[in-house]
Amino acid sequence: MLKSAARRIPKTVWIGSTLLGAFGFACLTKEMIGGPRYQGSGVTAEGKVIIVTGANTGIGKETAWELARRRAKVYMACRDMKCCEQAREEIVLDTKNKYVYCRKCDLASLQSIREFVKVFKSEQKRLDVLINNAGVMNTSISKTKDGFEMQLGVNHLGHFLLTNLLLDTIKASAPSRIINVSCVAYKKGQISKDNLNSDKKYDAKDAYAQSKLAVILFTKELANKLQGTGVTVNSVHPGLVDTDIIRHMSFYSSWLSTVFIKPFMWPFIKNARQGAQTIIYLSIDKAVENVTGKYFCDYEEADVSEDAKDDNTAKWLWAVSEKWTRLQA
Repeated sequence: MLKSAARRIPKTVWIGSTLLGAFGFACLTKEMIGGPRYQGSGVTAEGKVIIVTGANTGIGKETAWELARRRAKVYMACRDMKCCEQAREEIVLDTKNKYVYCRKCDLASLQSIREFVKVFKSEQKRLDVLINNAGVMNTSISKTKDGFEMQLGVNHLGHFLLTNLLLDTIKASAPSRIINVSCVAYKKGQISKDNLNSDKKYDAKDAYAQSKLAVILFTKELANKLQGTGVTVNSVHPGLVDTDIIRHMSFYSSWLSTVFIKPFMWPFIKNARQGAQTIIYLSIDKAVENVTGKYFCDYEEADVSEDAKDDNTAKWLWAVSEKWTRLQA
């Protein structure tokens, strides 16, 4: 009887049901792998002033969105003002929080960073949280406006200067926090002291890994320098996230990848909202208000590689970064 009924069901219905079931399973898998959403029931950011770099898209946008929802004053520090304004409008309309601002900040330009800081300080007297999120990945060989290899320049040097120029305001606002977004790819990185700027040779993946290792070493050294100030600084790996940062990787933008690779990888890669959760946690949760100099992944402290523990390299990198960004200028 059942076999007879099954034969009467059109083949297209069977196929459709199978595909629908597979899609449902994929969605469930994605939610499980992506991890739980930060709850922080009752945790508000009201009265806090927060800067998020690269806030017009991806993880930065989701982070800014959630912090605005929790009533923070959010500064979206972005290179593309058109995209920033579009994102800001979405956030304001959804959260009903009018204290969300777009301000120009091109991390590939030291002048732009200095101008952003000047504008911010003229508008605000405090800064509770600085989230250094913006980044580029696997770019073809190119330089910033000041002659730095693009990935090192944006991912590390730009944020190094921005953070240091804002330190006086951050310290005056203590207890306050700094969150630096890194990536597990840092484990493949090495600080090339004789080729830091990739002038002798260039490999996009190596340069990216080096820049993300630099972020962790910067976090480590900054945490040491800020001991006793009431300012904490931590780095975070948001996970493998599908955002615009992979736009420079030709493989992922190819038709082959779109048709045969991405559909199968989709359940196992976080979306931007999922990737933002640990950053949000580090920004406002009381459980980490006294934690500093650590590296986080999925809400938990994670151990770092031996290269990332090297005090001498961290100090060397700080000195070079200070000189190259003309911090004392």
